[in-house]
Amino acid sequence: MSSTVRPDSYLTLHYRITALDGEEFLSTFDMSPATLQMGSGQLAENLENVLLGLNAGEHYVFELEPEQAFGVHNERLVERIARNGLPAGMELKENSVVEFTAPNGATFAGFLRELDESSALFDFNHPMAGKTIRFEVKIIGIM
Repeated sequence: MSSTVRPDSYLTLHYRITALDGEEFLSTFDMSPATLQMGSGQLAENLENVLLGLNAGEHYVFELEPEQAFGVHNERLVERIARNGLPAGMELKENSVVEFTAPNGATFAGFLRELDESSALFDFNHPMAGKTIRFEVKIIGIM
């Protein structure tokens, strides 16, 4: 059993991601702790990098700029799509997340910002892109 997080560690931890204004994006503190295999993509790579070298049994709070967290907001990932170019029967509701399936079968999500008679405006950025975040971590165990 290791006492510090390594790139191949298996962790049991609690974590919380919030915007600086306190808006909570994700938290495990009020439920069972999360388990994750470092390097497997379960947690964003930038957030995994913050965990490297941390000690078991410790509680940490990090303030991460957008570049260290979920990236800057990229306007090229905001796209207006003609309604007739969207899959038939797709449920469209403004201010909601819509799942898409790529030709290779992979799924990805877009946030529907605007909807009018002829088109829909989607934002394919991560919901926390462009935001400075607070990343709180309590490492329970490291294997």
